[in-house]
Amino acid sequence: MPNDRLRATIAAKNHTIQSVADHVQVDPKTVERWITRDRVPHRGHRWKTAQLLATDELYLWPSVEPEAKTASAAELATFYPNRGAVPGSLWSSLIDNATSQIDILVYAGLFLFDSHPDFADDLADKAAAGAQVRILLGDPSSEAIRHRGEEEGIGDDLAARARLSLKYLRPATRTPGVEVRLHDTILYNSVYRFDDDVLVNPHVFGAPAGQNPMMHFRYVPGGRTFRHYLRSFDRVWELGTPAPAGR
Repeated sequence: MPNDRLRATIAAKNHTIQSVADHVQVDPKTVERWITRDRVPHRGHRWKTAQLLATDELYLWPSVEPEAKTASAAELATFYPNRGAVPGSLWSSLIDNATSQIDILVYAGLFLFDSHPDFADDLADKAAAGAQVRILLGDPSSEAIRHRGEEEGIGDDLAARARLSLKYLRPATRTPGVEVRLHDTILYNSVYRFDDDVLVNPHVFGAPAGQNPMMHFRYVPGGRTFRHYLRSFDRVWELGTPAPAGR
């Protein structure tokens, strides 16, 4: 039977068989066979197609679910009961070894500057060496920050912490490749991505981020979890606004 999900998604996203083929770098007839004969593409082709169509490969090809489950389970490297349990040496190693991509989604993330005084300089150095650095901070004037401050019982202190982090980051933004945006979304997880590693800090109502668990995922080909969190980051990034330039 034909893969109607793939056909419908291509049309809904204003793409064509040709544009999918160009993106994945295959012959258009190959994409036609994915649709008309329900052929399942190679793993790399599935990822590229799902990325182009901004959807999950399991939606387009449900038959690959067992393979994806096994790979996703393998992505969990370590579980920590709270953020403070993450070794300082791990943070240093992730920062030092990142070469291509650093993505951080937080409300304030001030602990990074407290524990790594040269963090802003490190980000600038990474960008100067060719890495892309994207930082999302909570907008200190947003309702989301105000509500979270109230939930955690610290009031305006959370907004103040976000302003302080923004101040510390501004020197790094002078380096091309370092971008800082402000967001006003509800923050379900803080996300810290360094190349193929991501630390995810889920948020629990009424508890400061530092008291909540931390999960360390490492990308495994075919896994879903790493890419799932990074898609979430990308969505918030698209909604964010460039941080105002400081003096």
